[in-house]
Amino acid sequence: MVLDSLDNFEKYVSLNPLFADVLEFIRNNDLAKKEPGKEILKGDDLFVNFSLAKGKTKEEAKLETHNCMIDIQIPISCAETMGYIPRKDLPEAEYDAKKDISFYDATPSQYITVEPGSFAIFFPQDGHAPCISEEKSIQKIIFKVKA
Repeated sequence: MVLDSLDNFEKYVSLNPLFADVLEFIRNNDLAKKEPGKEILKGDDLFVNFSLAKGKTKEEAKLETHNCMIDIQIPISCAETMGYIPRKDLPEAEYDAKKDISFYDATPSQYITVEPGSFAIFFPQDGHAPCISEEKSIQKIIFKVKA
């Protein structure tokens, strides 16, 4: 897991060849003005979801992992808290290959708060519980990057 300012995103492009495309998209688009929906950037290997997500309590937020994709999550409208736990510490769970997701009935080992202007990267080894906020809705962006 990585948590940092968007101003520093270029320092992470060496982690995955597609991160350079993410950086270019961030630099060339006004992320706050994007309407909810999905934009395909490089087929199934790189796409971005512009979302208006429901704010959840820590108890409502479900831990999830992905086998094939990396999440780069960027809150736009407000700070968003996200639960975190290493995948190795999670129990076995059913995997939905079509949606590339597993959900867990478990509790995060820690929480991070991601402010607007910052991002969090969750790799396949990272369990995460997004969308924790007292706000009713969270405008956010999630890049899905082939791991």
